Amino acid sequence: MRSRLLAFLRAALAGLLVAAAQPAAASSTLLVFGDSLSAAYGLNPQQGWVQLLAQRITHMGLPWRVVNASVSGETTAGGLRRLPGDLERHHPSIVAIELGANDALRGQPIAGIRANLEQMIRLARAHHAQPVLVGIMIPPNYGIDYAAEFRGVYADVAKREKVPLVPFLLAGIVDKPDLFQADQLHPTAQAQPAIVDNVWPTLEPLLARKAP
Repeated sequence: MRSRLLAFLRAALAGLLVAAAQPAAASSTLLVFGDSLSAAYGLNPQQGWVQLLAQRITHMGLPWRVVNASVSGETTAGGLRRLPGDLERHHPSIVAIELGANDALRGQPIAGIRANLEQMIRLARAHHAQPVLVGIMIPPNYGIDYAAEFRGVYADVAKREKVPLVPFLLAGIVDKPDLFQADQLHPTAQAQPAIVDNVWPTLEPLLARKAP
């Protein structure tokens, strides 16, 4: 009898320890909707900034799950076509939109990029999600005037649509070639924590305010 009681107590204690080690069930979803910069291109997915962001959120005990719906090579037009399905699938409370770099590298018209970003923001709102815009820049060797106009799109759209803005995803690393892979377009694993630090000041107040 005593041995059975001890076995029961040990099993109960083990169950409590496992439950304590697991994060609380997430009640809200943050959807990261981007391109290769968010899809951990050339890296193990666990090394990418989105996964590191999810780890930070869990470490802080915030009741959120992070879904990475980023696709390498995605454009704003492709994202606009794909977003409704992901909104229906994941029912996010926050959508971080990180798109536009591939449009710019292909020299797509700025007006089209702007319109696609605005429509994605409105789609997110229509699904009762808070949109967040993530700013991107391209090197001036793609044309100084074009690069400057492209850079200004994110601040302009964020102001017009009244959405939170991450000013520049790659701030602080863009001028450090050793933090980029051989293509000099995609950050290395060593750069990913700095990217999390770039998005955190914009996302953290939303995660805290919208947490149930």
